[in-house]
Formats: sequence, C-alpha cells, structure tokens
Amino acid sequence: MARIVVVGAGVGGLATAARLAATGHQVTVLERAGTVGGKLGRYVRDTPAGAFHFDTGPSLLTLPDVFHDLFEATGAKLDEYLDLTPVDPIVRHVFPGGGPALDSCADPAEFAARIGAAFGDRAAADWQRLWRRAARVWQASDRDILRRPIDSPRDLAALAWRLGDLAAIGPGRTLRGLGRRHLSDPRLRMLLDRYATYTGADPRRAPAALVAVPYAELTFGGWYLRGGLGTLADALLTRCLDLGVVVRTGATVTRIDAAGGRVHGVRLRGVTAPVPADVVVANVDALTLYRDLLPSPRRLTGLTDRSLAGFVLLLGLTGDSGLAHHNVFFPGDYDAEFDAVFGHPGRGVRARPAADPTVFVTVANDPVVRPAGHEAWFVLVNAPRHGTATGAVDWRRPGLAEAYADRVLDVLAERGVDVRDRLVFREVRTPADLDDATGAPGGSIYGTAGGLLRPANRGPAHGLWLVGGSSHPGGGLPMVTLSAQIVADDIGPAW
Repeated sequence: MARIVVVGAGVGGLATAARLAATGHQVTVLERAGTVGGKLGRYVRDTPAGAFHFDTGPSLLTLPDVFHDLFEATGAKLDEYLDLTPVDPIVRHVFPGGGPALDSCADPAEFAARIGAAFGDRAAADWQRLWRRAARVWQASDRDILRRPIDSPRDLAALAWRLGDLAAIGPGRTLRGLGRRHLSDPRLRMLLDRYATYTGADPRRAPAALVAVPYAELTFGGWYLRGGLGTLADALLTRCLDLGVVVRTGATVTRIDAAGGRVHGVRLRGVTAPVPADVVVANVDALTLYRDLLPSPRRLTGLTDRSLAGFVLLLGLTGDSGLAHHNVFFPGDYDAEFDAVFGHPGRGVRARPAADPTVFVTVANDPVVRPAGHEAWFVLVNAPRHGTATGAVDWRRPGLAEAYADRVLDVLAERGVDVRDRLVFREVRTPADLDDATGAPGGSIYGTAGGLLRPANRGPAHGLWLVGGSSHPGGGLPMVTLSAQIVADDIGPAW
C-alpha cells in the first residue's frame, strides 16, 4: 500500500483518488480552494424571484461510457449518483447572414438529413464523406492513444499505425485544411473549425486529427446532468469519502519534495512539516507544476502556447427565449476573431477582445437551476488569456470587463437575441477570475499546452504523475477522466 498525495481536487484528481483508493492505496487529496471540482465550478445567485444556479465550467458531458467505467471501477453505478439526460439538439448553430440554423444530434443519418434540408444535398454528401474519415481517426485514437500512456512524440511514431489510419489522420494537415478539402459549404467549415476551440487551439494551426472531437460528440451524444454538471464533482467526492480518501480543502501545496530523483512528499503553505508521500499525482496545470511546484525549465518548453481562455456572462432573465440547451452564434468573420484572440506575438500583434465574437449560450431546461418563469444563461466568448504579454490581455484593467460585457450583449442583439430588457442581473467572469479561482495560468480553459500532444502523465521524478486537462490525453471532462484511468493503471494496485 502506497501513501499517495493528489494535488488538486478537480475531476482528474478526484477520479484518480477514487480509483487508487479502490485498489487499496492510502490516498490524501489536497485542494487549495474551499470546494472541490476545479474548473467544474458552480455559482448561485439569490434574488427575490428565487435562486439561479449556474455551471461556470463545462456544460455538456460526452462519452458517457467513460464515466460509467469510472464508477464501476470504484465499486458503484453511475446511475446511483447522477441523472443523465440526453440533449437534442446537442448544439444549435446559428450562422451569419440569416438563413436556417443547424441542429446537431447523435444520429449520423439524421444529422446528415438535417444538413441536407438546411444546406442542400451536396453539403450533406460532403459531411458524410468527412464523417467516414473522422470515424477512422476516432477508432485509431481510441485504440492507440486515448487509453494508454504517451510519453513523447516518439511513442506516437512507434505505434503500429495502419496505413489507412495514417491517411485519415493526415499528419501535417490542419483542421482548417481538412474542412476546405472536404466541405464545400462555408457554414459547415465554420462548424468544423469550432471544434479546435475544444482543445484551446486555433483551427488554422490545430491538427486535422482533431476531427475525432466532433465524431465523438455526434456519435455518442451530449448529456446534461439534472441539477447541473457540478453534481459530478459531488458524486466523485462522495465516492472518494466512501472509499476512505482524505480530502483537505484550503490546503495550498507550494512545493513537491523530490530530492534524489524521487518524490518524498509535498510542502503546504503555512505548515512547517511536510506531508509525506510515496507517490504524488499532480492535478494542476503542467505549467504550474514545472514552474512552481517542481521547477524544471526544460519541461516548460511549449507550455506557454497561445491557448484559449473564456469571457463569461452569467445572466438571470425573465421569460422564455425558446433557445436550445446549447447555442452557438457565429460571427461574419471567424478569422478576425481568431486573429484577435490569439494575436501574433512573433509579429508584435497584441491579442485583444474580439469585436465580433462567436457567442456560446447555454440554457438548461431544468427547473432545479432557475425560478419559475425565468432562465439562467451561461454565455461564453472565446478570449485571450489574462496577462501582460503580447498574446494576452490585462483583464483587470479598470472598466474593460464591464465594457466588453456590454459589447457581448450588443452582439447577441445584433444576431436577433436581445435580452437587455429581460435582465434580472448579470455577473461577469474574466480569464483573470478563472486564474484566481482554479489556478489555471492566465485563465486558460483547456490547459497551457493546447492542441493534440500534451505533457506525459509520468513525471520526471520517480513516483510523480500528472493528471488533468494539461496532460495526456487532453482537456474536457471525458479526456480528464481517461487521464485518471491511465495514471491509476500505471501506478497499479496496492496488492
């Protein structure tokens, strides 16, 4: 039985802790915040009309089998803890210039029919051809990458790739290039580009292999958890406690002791004595780990990439808008948004809030999260990370956040959804706020190593592992949960 310390109580940390405790290890989770869940945040606003509840992080659960596997591995059933509800449409896409919206769904034939009805038979045929390629990429990724350790690019190169898989993955191609090659309708290209942002990346630079992301979402479906996705954190905490895991909140780890090339424990702020450990699992951003907790300059390379952050509005509204659960309102010039958000540090072009951004609106049709006759809106806009570098924005600059909140509401009004006269309240969350709340450097949503290949799960010191969105296999709830499986399997059972 190993003494294991998990640094961070995000989904990855809690999932790893539960798996390890279920196999006989002595596990302690240390979380700097006062609550668990990490980026799976929640916020409640009380008003005279009643309480509004918001998920301030993920708003959609995909690959539900990953979570069923997690709970079964810890001796429980997912349905005993969580109420999964399928979402249809998964996303309603509203394109510039008017015309029909496009509702995505988890039935490939039905989605192709919806594309045909909205954009014509050629567009539907294009999508089906792309879909066959995406299936190959997903199958290769799920078989060879997502459920096994990948310690370096050499590991990828050493895999026994089938020639057909390599052709589908298209090494060296971008997601944007894949869309231009396969999709004649610019609206479908725009839809495909959006999935690069799921990894915090620019579609013009993101690898074509990310076509597996929409395939997973639109094949296995999108799901909502009754009461909000934050209930997943509650369920994982309950599993951990039932399995004997010690969970300490308000405990800030300042250093990992790794003298002689192996971990010995961690240091806590305000505490003289170290917390001893045979194994440390770091559920923090890789940049934080290698910059602050276990300084390793060589491993910082590539961890300050331009990775997306998010500007968020939490809106309490009167009435019923008639929107879907998830809605995306695209801009007239998608490239101008990416140019603004990512900037171009190499040319001295500063990042800035996009003047005409894509606006994501989540409206849960769940009476648990809003008073009767009202709606709780989570509004997200792609944004530069917080900071003072060329590729960042100082979101604490006086007046900036409120002015940009006004702009986002104006953009929604321009796109036919004017809610300014229905506002009960609005709360603003900037990338700086996410940085403060979760320790995500600059407020990066998906970790500082955006794109496909993430830092390895096995750290440079013996007994150190990395879990979570900034490590392999990547960001998002299912990938983070798979990273927990990889780490727990690599550490192995106590017996």
